[in-house]
Amino acid sequence: MADRPLTPRPPWEGRRVVLGVTGGIAAYKAVQVARDLTRLGARVDTVLTESVRAFVAPLSFEGVTGREAHTELLAGEGRALHIGLGQEADLILVAPATADFVARAAQGRSDDLLGTTLLVTRAPVLLAPAMNDRMYGHTQSQRNLEHCRDVLGYRLAGPGVGPLAAGEGAGPGRMLEPEALVDHAGRILGADSRLEGRRILVTAGPTWEPLDPVRYLGNRSSGRMGFALAREAWLRGGDVVLVAGPSELPDPVGVRTVRIRTAREMFREVEAHIPEADVTIFAAAVSDFRPREVRSQKTKKGPGVSGPGPIELIENPDIALETVGLKRDGAVVVGFALETEKLRERALEKLRDKDFDFIVANDPGEEGAGFEVETNRVLILDRQGEEERLPLLRKDIVAGAILDRAASRLSQVDVRSGS
Repeated sequence: MADRPLTPRPPWEGRRVVLGVTGGIAAYKAVQVARDLTRLGARVDTVLTESVRAFVAPLSFEGVTGREAHTELLAGEGRALHIGLGQEADLILVAPATADFVARAAQGRSDDLLGTTLLVTRAPVLLAPAMNDRMYGHTQSQRNLEHCRDVLGYRLAGPGVGPLAAGEGAGPGRMLEPEALVDHAGRILGADSRLEGRRILVTAGPTWEPLDPVRYLGNRSSGRMGFALAREAWLRGGDVVLVAGPSELPDPVGVRTVRIRTAREMFREVEAHIPEADVTIFAAAVSDFRPREVRSQKTKKGPGVSGPGPIELIENPDIALETVGLKRDGAVVVGFALETEKLRERALEKLRDKDFDFIVANDPGEEGAGFEVETNRVLILDRQGEEERLPLLRKDIVAGAILDRAASRLSQVDVRSGS
């Protein structure tokens, strides 16, 4: 989670998570899962099966959670331990979920603490399958997983495809990485009924307009704000498409990310997706101009070379202005305005001209805001004349505030339309 601050925040903060760990080689990754959930503010109770202790010790989990790691079925004071764990949990996450455990879960076995806790709980259950690719592909394993998902209502995260245990090669069956599992847990804990299942389109990052095979016109946008919006929308239950210009940031978990380079490529993707979107957020820093001519060879300098000469620029499409007419009735559209002067006035002008429901304005010259930083300070303006200034905040927190407003606006439209 190199680009993600691990400090307490919704949807993990204050929630109770039971982390079940079963006996597979991927068990060592579960320590990181427990650590990250704890740092995000969750109260994490770990339940270890007997076989997992051959891979990792209970003390490892106690060290990162500050709480006892449970291993015995017949332990506890007062009511049985599995009753308390199952009833108080907001989520049960099993990582790794081995082939043996999935089989036992599908059968409703209650011969250890983790199995009995599953039978008690009414909280959501998330399984992270991890096993050899041949075991995963076996008909019985597939039936067990289908039963857990389709009959018991458990969620599945993974497995991924990649290197397996030493000597086993690569293939499907690898447990997802800890940061992905933390986000899958967050999506369950943070589901927002106003956005759950909604189609959300986000643009992010810069666009690069080529001058020749090695040079381009662009800007300093890192894409952090747009990526934070896409991730936050997915955590709240949205079906998210992120159209992203060149950025070093990894694709957000669960989000369909479409990578582009130029403004015209971004325009085509937005044009294709905006008719189905319930919420569209134009957070990209799109290049206003591009060279009329792209040279086929690298431009040289030096003795006997005349240099690049004048570069004629032409306007790129105004993506928001030229696609907003394609939005479906009742959809919410959010714009961004990055201005170095007359911030409020120019943001209001964009709000009106592009028919946004509201606009998020910021000045990159302000300390801690703008490009290449993890924080932002914004002014939010809407068509009803309301405005809200947010203090300097992490971009994931700013994203949450923006999506709160978009979700409220979407709910108001739904009430008026009777849907």
